[in-house]
Amino acid sequence: QVRLVESGGRLVRPGDSLRLSCAASGRTDSIYRMGWFRRAPGKEREFLSAFRWSDGRTDYADSVKGRFTISRDNARDTVYLQINSLEPEDTAEYTCAVQKIGSASYNVWGQGTQVTVSS
Repeated sequence: QVRLVESGGRLVRPGDSLRLSCAASGRTDSIYRMGWFRRAPGKEREFLSAFRWSDGRTDYADSVKGRFTISRDNARDTVYLQINSLEPEDTAEYTCAVQKIGSASYNVWGQGTQVTVSS
């Protein structure tokens, strides 16, 4: 089993930056891809970015490309999501998830961390 714990979300002002963290524990050797998602109030969950464990390939949703950067601390099983130039529209609960090796979908999810952007 893999356990995910997100952190770093807080109240920020427009234009600020944040770095969210997702720490994985347990059977981290089973991870194929780590992804970041968000869900804003009244909206459905949105894919943001993903990091492939084997070679570090990154993918981004068009809506966040250029402002969001996903990375991994190779010394730890931790993935970060750097968010620059935050906007009120970025307000959402941000959640990380794992796609396991041999799986076709994300099936392990963290508890989420709240990001609120307000002046």
